[in-house]
Amino acid sequence: MSTKAEKTTAFIIETIAPIFNSQGYVGTSMSDLTKATKLTKGALYGNFENKESLALASFDYNSVILITALDEEIALSNNCLEKLYLITGFYKKYHLFTRNMGGCPILNTGVDAQNINRKLAGVCKQLVKDIELKIAAILEQGSKEGVLMLPVSSLQFAKQFFTMIQGAVAMASITQDYKYLVNTMTYLDILIKNELVRK
Repeated sequence: MSTKAEKTTAFIIETIAPIFNSQGYVGTSMSDLTKATKLTKGALYGNFENKESLALASFDYNSVILITALDEEIALSNNCLEKLYLITGFYKKYHLFTRNMGGCPILNTGVDAQNINRKLAGVCKQLVKDIELKIAAILEQGSKEGVLMLPVSSLQFAKQFFTMIQGAVAMASITQDYKYLVNTMTYLDILIKNELVRK
């Protein structure tokens, strides 16, 4: 059973995570956070050491939401080929998934934290690596099972695969044209079928 302090901490993180994600570390003021939570600065700092710890907890919260959703999607099939299509399917509707989060945490934090906050930039970089490794593991499984034929190492292909995904996320976010997501994921589906599936 959660204590009152634990419930307060959870409430703070859940409330401020979309604010940090959408406004960035520098763009988010303590008054933004007190207004959203209806708590005093003293109450916020009673649960978190400083603004940076609030931002890190917020990013971690959004990361868990993203990774959990992606893992649940991937787990819908045991077939490595279907898993790849499930990933592209997830990102076709990514703008809807991230709407309540304030946008893509990787894109928003990755750009915002560079040259401003090393810790935030570091945890964002790690999240990218974690997702790339998930994709690489699926590709490796497919290669071992003889289903997929990789032109390069599984990790190298995973990095390129995720680069195209995040590029589409960036373009969709910048232009507010979500066809970038649909069109790029459709292209990746064709790439999987034509370039990876062992004939």
